[in-house]
Amino acid sequence: MFCFITKNWRGKPLTDRATVINLIGATTNAAGLKVYAGLDEHTYRKGIKVSDEELAAIKLHKEDFHGEWNYRIEPQELTKA
Repeated sequence: MFCFITKNWRGKPLTDRATVINLIGATTNAAGLKVYAGLDEHTYRKGIKVSDEELAAIKLHKEDFHGEWNYRIEPQELTKA
């Protein structure tokens, strides 16, 4: 959808975050797909390290077409304590 987003905001000055969010949120395509956008104002910790084991546990499924870009991450099953 990124190409549709950039077409939608072409030539419009991105003066503030609200403008960007509104332009992204107003994006659709001919097939009827719609983009939803919102501002995340949370503060996140920097420098979090992910071990090789944690990374290997991620259920990453590459798609047939350009799997290096197109993939899905499936949720892990929760373990009961």
